[in-house]
Amino acid sequence: MALTPRLAILLTLPPLLWAGNAVVGRAMVGQVPPLTLNLLRWLITGALLAPLALRQLRWIDLRERWRHLALLGLLGVGLYNALQYAALVTSTPINVTLVASSMPVWMLAVGMAVYGERPTRAQLVGAAMGLAGVVLVIARGSWQTLLAVRPVPGDLLILLAVIGWAFYSWLLARPPASMQGAQRPAWDWAALLFVQALFGGAAAMLFALGEQALGAAPIRWSGAVVSALLYVSLGASLVAYRCWGVGVAEGGPALAAFFSNLTPLFAAVLSALLLGEGPQPYHAAAFALIVGGIAISARRPAARVGAA
Repeated sequence: MALTPRLAILLTLPPLLWAGNAVVGRAMVGQVPPLTLNLLRWLITGALLAPLALRQLRWIDLRERWRHLALLGLLGVGLYNALQYAALVTSTPINVTLVASSMPVWMLAVGMAVYGERPTRAQLVGAAMGLAGVVLVIARGSWQTLLAVRPVPGDLLILLAVIGWAFYSWLLARPPASMQGAQRPAWDWAALLFVQALFGGAAAMLFALGEQALGAAPIRWSGAVVSALLYVSLGASLVAYRCWGVGVAEGGPALAAFFSNLTPLFAAVLSALLLGEGPQPYHAAAFALIVGGIAISARRPAARVGAA
């Protein structure tokens, strides 16, 4: 499908909103504990989705599929977002979004290890470039002292989050029979996201309770905190997920993957404008490696001339 202005807007808005989510998460450090922020985000999102979703959901549909849905909610809502906000306590939005851009690397690894999907040579080259970009971010651009560098805990947390998201993505791509074809419930995007928020919110509540039990500081309520909660719930969740779903359906995943790599660029601009955390030269180098790796891995092998 041709890239129309409407499609470009649909695929540009989610990276912009998700970059803003990383910046907001960083700004909330010291005001809202990270795991509590994740819980509040999905409680609000679930409450907003409930009027649209509850009309479609039946108990029998949930009962027959709860294991798969609970795992999706845990990985996609409870774990990924909790680790992302926790990562932003010690890392920057630029680092977090750049490391998250290595997702294709972990998608290949999970596909090969769990589903027996053998990567092509181009995909392996792309994966190596993506890993190099991640290492460059973690090393803060200092190759000479790489072995002596102790990565910031946030960089490792976002790596764990990305690996979990890779499993989540494969579960979406290879669902059980009960979520395929005629057996799949007639749910729209709101119902499916609500179910994930329901199960993921339960996990997020356990994480937040554990955070409080370990002595997390209380929420410092203010107008900024309320605005941040509304943004991550409405913008980074509802609007971003909806636009992304429509954009991928219309433009295809290959085109969408290109737009997803706008997230680190938006994060760098927003961080400089709002947090005073400007990008460094190694951020540009890491971004070039990651995007170059994705571009190479996405190339289709050329057809052989004269092949039988």
